[in-house]
Amino acid sequence: MADQFDVIEAGARGRRRWIGLVVVLALLLIPVAGLLLSRDPEPEPLIPTPEAPIRSLSRVENKPNVLRAAATAKGGDEVIQVVFPNGRRAEVRYPAELGLAAMGSRPFQGGWIDGIYRQFVAPYSEVEITRGGEPIRNYAPNVTLWPRQAGSGSYGQVLLFAFGRWRVAMYDRGQGLSFDQRMALSRGLKGRATKDGYLVLSAAEPVRLARPGETVEGRLVGPQLWFGSGAGETVAIMPVPGCQTKTRVQTVIDGRGRPAQSVCRGEVLVAAVGSDGFGDRAIHGIRVTLK
Repeated sequence: MADQFDVIEAGARGRRRWIGLVVVLALLLIPVAGLLLSRDPEPEPLIPTPEAPIRSLSRVENKPNVLRAAATAKGGDEVIQVVFPNGRRAEVRYPAELGLAAMGSRPFQGGWIDGIYRQFVAPYSEVEITRGGEPIRNYAPNVTLWPRQAGSGSYGQVLLFAFGRWRVAMYDRGQGLSFDQRMALSRGLKGRATKDGYLVLSAAEPVRLARPGETVEGRLVGPQLWFGSGAGETVAIMPVPGCQTKTRVQTVIDGRGRPAQSVCRGEVLVAAVGSDGFGDRAIHGIRVTLK
């Protein structure tokens, strides 16, 4: 029996040894292959891409709502051509050190809707009204309503008109205008820019604009041009038939604890306020010639 087994082993030893090795290798490779197949595929290499700039959501465009006219040098003076909101043209000559052209000008105009007085003023920048927010409603494609501003005293909501590049605000007062009056004002107040960029206003009934020299509560409310932001050095010029310096100007010029100096130059009133003698130099140095 033992010899029989020995003969069998001796005759098939090489073949059985080879088969045994194959079986062992197969048993070892099966779990390795399964392990490899169960692994997640290697991620593809990331290709760096250039990052696009992200515009800040908090950024608000705050361009000055003013016109900086081109000045012509004449000796130690500068000369600019201006247009008042009623369309009247004038030449303004001043000492170059005052820098009126660089300060920029913006229009002011008083008016009435159904006999109710309101002011139309170009804010120094649109963000003064919008605060980067959204309007309450639209009264016309170019007229929006904005909330009452904090600290505005007796002033209420604000109508903001867009006339080309210009923005003109009407600050409501007291109980405010009715819906119909606001609609009539939105239709009745018109504005256009001259070739040199000045804003000229016009109105249709029931809106009426103040004429040169008209006053409300003793303050001039006719067409005016303001130079500067109103917070620092500021100059106002306005046509005033029969000009008298005792007539008061708007509080943005003559107020906030800093009385303005004023002088009549023929049919034009010049008012100025500022530190370090600016007002005195302005009223003595500015010359206005109506055309």
